[in-house]
Amino acid sequence: MRLRGLAGAGLIVAVAGLTASIAAGGTAPPGAPADDGATVVGERRPRRRVLDLAVRSPVLEGVAHARLLLPPGWSRDASRTWPVLWLLHGASAGRDGHTAWSEHSDIEELTEDADVIVVMPDGGPCGSYTDWWNRGGGGAPKWETFHLAELRQILERGYRAGPDRAVAGNAMGGLGALAYAARHRGLFRAAASFSGPVHTLHRDPSGLDVADLVELSVAIGAPSLDWTDVWGDPDEQRVVWRQHNPYDLAGRLAGVRVHVSAGDGAPGPFDHPARGVLDAAPCDVLEALAHTVSREFAGKLKKLGVPVTTHFYRGTHTWPYWRRELRAALPALLAEIT
Repeated sequence: MRLRGLAGAGLIVAVAGLTASIAAGGTAPPGAPADDGATVVGERRPRRRVLDLAVRSPVLEGVAHARLLLPPGWSRDASRTWPVLWLLHGASAGRDGHTAWSEHSDIEELTEDADVIVVMPDGGPCGSYTDWWNRGGGGAPKWETFHLAELRQILERGYRAGPDRAVAGNAMGGLGALAYAARHRGLFRAAASFSGPVHTLHRDPSGLDVADLVELSVAIGAPSLDWTDVWGDPDEQRVVWRQHNPYDLAGRLAGVRVHVSAGDGAPGPFDHPARGVLDAAPCDVLEALAHTVSREFAGKLKKLGVPVTTHFYRGTHTWPYWRRELRAALPALLAEIT
């Protein structure tokens, strides 16, 4: 098993499941379903701008959720549409991943006056932002189909979402953001990764590699499943892995405004207030890996002549840094779609 020996590095953490926030029953709100029949079966509005959706999806075999932040003047009956910013969460967000960015960042305040719909979809506890390979048989879960076909169609048909889109994500959501932008050319004008494992075939014989992260996320989020059901074995099904690897797809990001950031894994300004303690603290191996592969990815983009902005810093794999990185990247993301 690839995880042997990783527990000592402090990688496995408990992820508590949360109860779904919207009941699946009741009368569905107005709005056309997706082409395959996926439809909204519940709405909840906990705050003025916040609209939570429950979506019954045939490709997920159940109900998934998405949180929308609505712009000023939004109306379901408006004669106009609004650009869309997608924010994707990481693998440790649990079952309520659609609330992660609201809970851990100031995205609601940052977009208070922005003329944009913010979409924060559930990506599952270990979905990896992909349609699972499932030993070549396909089938559920199909997170990529849920997001970019079903949910996109629902938002465009019933919630006034327009064709101008940007996408960003933290950790595994950063992988999803860049993979989605590369695999679906023309769908997103801008894409940003904050600490994303954006080179899934990176190998480090002396330490952790990205395939270990895929195995780890499945072991925590869906322990009854086999991690190779995501894309297969990285050696035996290498073609499948390459088809979903931002590093291998880098050339397809031409024309997309790309931003990549990651910390080096060393404790930084948000990790410990005591002077002298930071230098003695152990390295965050998850963030160190994200730093390594993000640099590799940015380097390949530059070799290909694809413009990319970067921010590499001292810090760990934690929300205070992703909150800061979102604040810094948000103006450029919005400038591409508004």
